[in-house]
Amino acid sequence: MTLSDPYRSRRIVAAFVLMLGFAIVLFRLFTLQVLQAAELTVKAERQHRKAVTVEGERGAIYDRRGKVLAINVEVPSVFGVPASLDDPSAVARDLGRILHVRVDEIEKKLKQERSFVWIARKLDPEQGRRLEGMPLEGIGIVMEGRRFYPKGPLMSHVLGFAGMDGQGLEGIERRYDPYLRGEKQMVVLQRDALGRTVFPKGLNEQGPAAGHSVTLTIDEVIQYIAEKELEEAVAASGAKGGIVIVMEPRTGAILAMALAPRFDPNAVRAISADRWRNRVLTDVYEPGSTMKVFVAAAALEEKVMTPGTLVFGEYGRLAVANTVIHDHDKSGWMTFAQVLQRSSNIGMVKTALTLGDNRVHRYLRAFGFGERTEIDLPGETPGLVKEPRDWGRRSLASIAIGQEIGVTPLQLITAVSVIANGGWLMKPYVVSEIRDGGGQVVFQAVPQVRRRPISPETAQALTGILEGAVVRGTGSRSAIPSYRVAGKTGTAQKVDPETGVYSPTLFVGSFAGYVPADDPRLAILVVIDEPQAESWGGVVAAPVFRRVAEQALPYLGVMSQQPVKLALAVQ
Repeated sequence: MTLSDPYRSRRIVAAFVLMLGFAIVLFRLFTLQVLQAAELTVKAERQHRKAVTVEGERGAIYDRRGKVLAINVEVPSVFGVPASLDDPSAVARDLGRILHVRVDEIEKKLKQERSFVWIARKLDPEQGRRLEGMPLEGIGIVMEGRRFYPKGPLMSHVLGFAGMDGQGLEGIERRYDPYLRGEKQMVVLQRDALGRTVFPKGLNEQGPAAGHSVTLTIDEVIQYIAEKELEEAVAASGAKGGIVIVMEPRTGAILAMALAPRFDPNAVRAISADRWRNRVLTDVYEPGSTMKVFVAAAALEEKVMTPGTLVFGEYGRLAVANTVIHDHDKSGWMTFAQVLQRSSNIGMVKTALTLGDNRVHRYLRAFGFGERTEIDLPGETPGLVKEPRDWGRRSLASIAIGQEIGVTPLQLITAVSVIANGGWLMKPYVVSEIRDGGGQVVFQAVPQVRRRPISPETAQALTGILEGAVVRGTGSRSAIPSYRVAGKTGTAQKVDPETGVYSPTLFVGSFAGYVPADDPRLAILVVIDEPQAESWGGVVAAPVFRRVAEQALPYLGVMSQQPVKLALAVQ
């Protein structure tokens, strides 16, 4: 007879429990190692790896002589780690005093349930130095590239500006952003058990390639001259604003593009979009008497007029389509040359009526009005030139004196350059070349001819007439001693936005010309918007042309000329 083991049942139960435990562990291991292996591997990599995008430095912008206009500088940015903060309110107060940011905004960021928050980016270096001296737990500083414009407001409407993340938003920065932006590169960083970033073994230490550099056709010195003279003229006349464009008439290269008022691209947050809009190519206006130049060109090209053709001035009063057109001078008979030199409305209306609707329209389009110039800047508008079928009974007469037509300043100076260069319509441009990070040229601009609106003979005859407009006509204040100047004044009424009719007090005064007249190096347009005292283009704009040209010509090495006797039409 055998005795039963009192612990046998307990051992069996314990063994069963152990076996069941082992089975559960084995099943769990099988699930983790086999069934969920791929998913868990991804999670592990996410916990220990962090993929970041690194972008190369943005390319620099230079003027035509290699002077720096836009570069990147390293500046501090401040971030926070909310989980590491014991007292976010106190930290927010300390940061607010230095960053000049509202304390409640900083506190709101620091109380987020996130592992990382930006507090303020791309600060002034002095702010960064002050922060480094403060022992703030959970607050860090990293260096980032910020776009910097060392010349401040100079050329601001051309350069534009870049945004917080380095993307071009206006001007050259926007138009050539694909070239200026640095190469993007994905970098995978390792993190240890404490979440600290460590660089993986074998990581390529060479960063992403920097962006291309862009060289402009604009000359910093000529730009400075244009901006200085423009701002002085706007201030002296109490004008709303103004524009000066300087172009090489043979190539279409822009040497200066000045607007007033200016803005500082280093501090654009506090200004409106209207302030940085490049009105040279976005805004249209009725050009007034400067449009007479192109109607005259059509008449000479079509041989319906010669410089000596006699035109009767109706003693300053002409009825057209139940309206009356007036002249400042009550002239009788005058030559066609004198029509332009005296800026006779009646003489030019008669010229346009002789040409007819279709021919006037055809030549306006040939000179580039009503279409974009295709300049390499963003935001250009085509202007407004209606089809003849949409004209009213008075339209032809109005267009002849610069009304019922909308042009941009850029279109006007490009059209004036046609006469200066002997009849070619050029494509204007502001970028001369682009180089990669290694200094290799990847783009080289070449002058582009769009078409020929007039013959060299017409251009030469018109130049002679326009020289007379400076010597003995309305443009006398544009004359430069020892240089031959050809040009035309313009004074245009503006439409009152409240009444919808021409205002008796709002005007645009302008002058468009080129110098030296016999071998033009510069074509210059000056537009003064809403001068408060004198509004005549010959008074407010022509002197600006003279002051810009008489400084730019010697700078470019253009020798002065001896005075010559002009071959003007017989009186």
